[in-house]
Amino acid sequence: MTFHLHTSLRCVALVMTFAVAMPVGAAVTAEEAARLKSDLTPFGAEKAGNKDRTIPAWDGGYTKPSPGYKSGDRRPDPFANEKPLFSISAKNMDQHADKLTEGVKALMKKYPNYRIDVYPTHRTAAAPQWVYDNTFKNATRAKIAEGGAGPQPDGAYGGIPFPIPKTGIEALWNHELRWRPPSQKWEKFHGYMVTADGRRVPVLESTNEQQMPYYIKDGESKFQGEYWLVRSFNSGPPVRAGEGIAARLTLDESKTGAWVYLTGQRRVRKLPNSCCDTPTPFSAGIVSFDEVTVFTARKDRFDWKLVGKKEIYIPYNSNRTLVPTKDADVVGDHFLNPDHVRWELHRVWIVEATLKPGQRHTSPKSRYYLDEDTWLAVLADRWDANGQLSRMPFNIPVVLPDGPATIDAGWGVYDLISGSMFMNVLFNESPSQIKITAPFSDLIFTPDGMVGEGVR
Repeated sequence: MTFHLHTSLRCVALVMTFAVAMPVGAAVTAEEAARLKSDLTPFGAEKAGNKDRTIPAWDGGYTKPSPGYKSGDRRPDPFANEKPLFSISAKNMDQHADKLTEGVKALMKKYPNYRIDVYPTHRTAAAPQWVYDNTFKNATRAKIAEGGAGPQPDGAYGGIPFPIPKTGIEALWNHELRWRPPSQKWEKFHGYMVTADGRRVPVLESTNEQQMPYYIKDGESKFQGEYWLVRSFNSGPPVRAGEGIAARLTLDESKTGAWVYLTGQRRVRKLPNSCCDTPTPFSAGIVSFDEVTVFTARKDRFDWKLVGKKEIYIPYNSNRTLVPTKDADVVGDHFLNPDHVRWELHRVWIVEATLKPGQRHTSPKSRYYLDEDTWLAVLADRWDANGQLSRMPFNIPVVLPDGPATIDAGWGVYDLISGSMFMNVLFNESPSQIKITAPFSDLIFTPDGMVGEGVR
């Protein structure tokens, strides 16, 4: 199934205790918020470049589509003529260790032929002015409240909720509510699992419609907390053709719901628990629900610590991943083909998650790396109950100048112990790549809207 839909139904807890969200965190002062119009970008990143000039200053982002481009066409690589500055592999990783995540270093040690190609840094992140205006308002009005399934934003709409974060949970909600064009259609993208012995197994072909009511322009008066609506139907592989799923994600995650059309039963049913460390069936159990797009899940099982900011190499502006016309050119025997993944040096916020006493999870400690310009969680490190670094979720950000936006368009997880991996949302063999559309009818994201759509 598509990556958005399987984030759907969260574990339900504390609903009766917190029937009404109660504010527990404070917004920033007007003086602090004023920095969003001076030394910080409208989303709260440092506007200036770094001292080494390896990270440039932000100058408004990348907002010019290629001549003749139409939404839904195959997306070009705006930096196709650039060459890597250098490459990093197991042979020279020690020279760059301070700018590599633990997961990337572990992958290099496990596979000596794995490398990352580092290109010049471009700060392409951009959004419409009304999103910047709402982000500025959110800075002084948004707070963290305790809701039916843990901490949630209160008073935010249409922009980054906490552009000047004070806590880890605020930064993490920035990732969940990152800017994306509010209505999109993704046609016939593919997902693969790769076994430990290097066999590439196709697990889905899906068409996906998604909508973010949180980012509907001038829609604040109608916003009721449902921030992400998604529907998807599978056209392959044959064993999964006709399956469908719809989800409505809410800020109060105890109210999130998802429904699935099962071809064998020819009925729409509400999904059972799809939360946290439960393995996702569409990934053959390789990925847990809270690893979808690096992290999408309820927040109440962990304590969240905002560690600080650091310069590291991350996948970024990787439209080159969309260019090959065959999935096999991108998904290799054990890792993504380094020729088709662009890495750059960027500043990231680091957020650490530590399991709360009395809670259970297969990854009791995780570290997330959030791009300062977009708030997208680009990479993560996860440790198992034995304290062993075991998993590396990742996103592949691409540039959408027609958004304008820089968003995740492909994600996956490396199992650093078994050697298996999962890669989802490959558009290489798709006739269309990330089509920005007019708003969809709300009905299509309901159980009734699924009736008649699922076939075998």
